[in-house]
This record gives sequence, C-alpha cells and structure tokens, in this order.
Amino acid sequence: MTTSSYDDQNIFAKILRGDLPSHKLYEDDSTLAIMDIMPRGDGHCLVLPKAPSRNLLEMDPAALSATMATVQKLANAVKQAFEADGVTLEQYTGAAAGQTVFHTHFHIIPRIEGVALKPHAGKMADNDILSEHARKIRAALS
Repeated sequence: MTTSSYDDQNIFAKILRGDLPSHKLYEDDSTLAIMDIMPRGDGHCLVLPKAPSRNLLEMDPAALSATMATVQKLANAVKQAFEADGVTLEQYTGAAAGQTVFHTHFHIIPRIEGVALKPHAGKMADNDILSEHARKIRAALS
C-alpha cells in the first residue's frame, strides 16, 4: 500500500478526525459509516476505512476485509430500514472512474424497484431528512 500521495485534508479525513460533522451510523476500530450528504437515493450511506488510502487499489488487505464486513452490515441495515428490494454498492477508484474524494469509501444505496438513482455528486440533501434517514438506519442496526 502506498499512501505517499494521500491528502490528509480531504473531507473524509477531516470527518474521521472529528474536524467536520457527519451523520454517524456505525463505528468500530477500523471503519466509520455515515450518511452521504449528496445522496443518490433515500438511505444512501458511506463506509470509510479509518486507515488512510486513496483508493481500493492502495488499501491494505486487512483494512479492506474489515471495511467489507462493515459494508455488509450496513447493506443489511439499509435494506431493512428502507424496506428496499435490493442494494447497490458503488466504489469509485480514480478520477476517471468518478472518484471525487480521494479517501477510499464505499457507497451503499437501498434500491426500490422502478425508482431511478439521482446523479452521482448531485445536490446536497436537507439536513433534517438526513437525520431521519440516519435514525432509521441506526434503529435497524440495533
């Protein structure tokens, strides 16, 4: 794993340090799950590894394993919380793939049959709506 070009001032690094607020859903020693503030659908959340890496290709395999365990946990919770028909997982590696924040992260989006996704990196969601979605997901996790 190479982190020489990792920017510790990226938005997710700041959230992980507690320098910026977020709607936290779940946290353990290796990962943090938060609401996406520009959701592609209701319940869209993110899983961040705490170990710094710019993208999937640079992740330490142990950190990747821990991150995927959290992704699975959150995917089950959002599917339940939003009574979804399925779940979309997204991970963008590199600018050409659509990555805009260069800290590895995984998108989890509950899907309802026939409901289209909003654009990636679209518009910011209302904070009260994000709070309510976060509450529903945390309830499903407990």
